[in-house]
Amino acid sequence: MEPGRIRLNKHLSQTGTASRRTADELIRQGRVTVNGRVVTELGTRIDPATDQVKVDARRVRTADARRYLLLNKPRGVVSTRSDPQRRTTIVDVLARAGITGYFYPVGRLDFDTEGLLLVTNDGEFAEVVAHPRHGVERTYEAQVAGVPDTRDLDRLRRGVLIDGRRTRPADVRLLRVVRTRQGDEAVLSITIHEGRNRQVRHMCDAIAHPVERLRRTRIGPVEDRRLRPGQVRDLRPQEVRALVGEDRAAPSTRRRRRTSAV
Repeated sequence: MEPGRIRLNKHLSQTGTASRRTADELIRQGRVTVNGRVVTELGTRIDPATDQVKVDARRVRTADARRYLLLNKPRGVVSTRSDPQRRTTIVDVLARAGITGYFYPVGRLDFDTEGLLLVTNDGEFAEVVAHPRHGVERTYEAQVAGVPDTRDLDRLRRGVLIDGRRTRPADVRLLRVVRTRQGDEAVLSITIHEGRNRQVRHMCDAIAHPVERLRRTRIGPVEDRRLRPGQVRDLRPQEVRALVGEDRAAPSTRRRRRTSAV
């Protein structure tokens, strides 16, 4: 193996262009060129210092320093880089906080859901944390219509059917009951160990207590009650390590840990 040469999909991941999985798909589709030639072989190696790589005819920039952000996404913000309906995106929120560059979310939060969202320019980190097999749990506070009884809460804990498939067991607690114009509403803490689309909302629909307001309060070991909606901060090194785990760390994260330990 020639020194300095790395796999093309790894280069695309390190530059924040795409995760390795998505990079492989771009390569298969013939959308990636190296020095002007279309590359479709997944094992292709390149030298980032000398080879010119383009995706869809746009040059891939050199890799920026890896950065890991924790954003408290407000309601009414789309957790994508762009939106065809021109709604406010997380890129807009980052820009207001003075953060520019090519960042993208690790997973998503619904338009009408607020709370913690990881944002990064490290594709390998994003792939590790977001992949279902790693089971990074998420905790939500859900204010629901009415007050579920013990039987309803037990159903949520054991799992309910959504689209013919039962959810995995969840940790569910009744935090408090609040009085609204519509009557009493419960605030639940729900920790899930999978990431199905709009899962918490569908779970609460299944017990006939639909969500009125939803906020994500924790991602794996990371939480921050002081971070207000629209605010963002860098993850602490120990938070990054805790998210990926020593045995399943993204390669770029492992390299930094080894270097800092010398």
